[in-house]
Amino acid sequence: MDNTYNDLVQQTFKFPQEDFKVKNEYLQYNDLDLKALIDKYGTPLKLTYLPKIGKQINKAKQMFANAFKKHKYEGKYNYCYCTKSSHFSFIVEEALKNDIHLETSYAYDIDIIKKLYAKERSIRMCILSVTVTSKNHTSAGSPAC
Repeated sequence: MDNTYNDLVQQTFKFPQEDFKVKNEYLQYNDLDLKALIDKYGTPLKLTYLPKIGKQINKAKQMFANAFKKHKYEGKYNYCYCTKSSHFSFIVEEALKNDIHLETSYAYDIDIIKKLYAKERSIRMCILSVTVTSKNHTSAGSPAC
């Protein structure tokens, strides 16, 4: 997989990409027969492949670990899953299996996080309040954990 912005734009036009392949003239994704899924569920079809979530999270963590080592950086890195990319509980739960933090900008998502916390007490919940008072001024309170 290519990792520069230019390469990302270029690979958009190279299809099939990683995890896609053509078998018996039909497109597959991670060995799932997409034609069979379309025949069963119709289109448009949104497919969420849960094992890919952890794989991508761990890939990002490894990239940061490699960069930290290369540059002798001694700081910390916490992968933050942005709930606005998908707030469905089954996706957030899958992401949480990978020792991550959650980042949200929607008040509605706080309810989702609170319900996950009630269900799974191993989630550490911290809420940072940020106030925007003008275009050029913001203030942040201390995180409430």
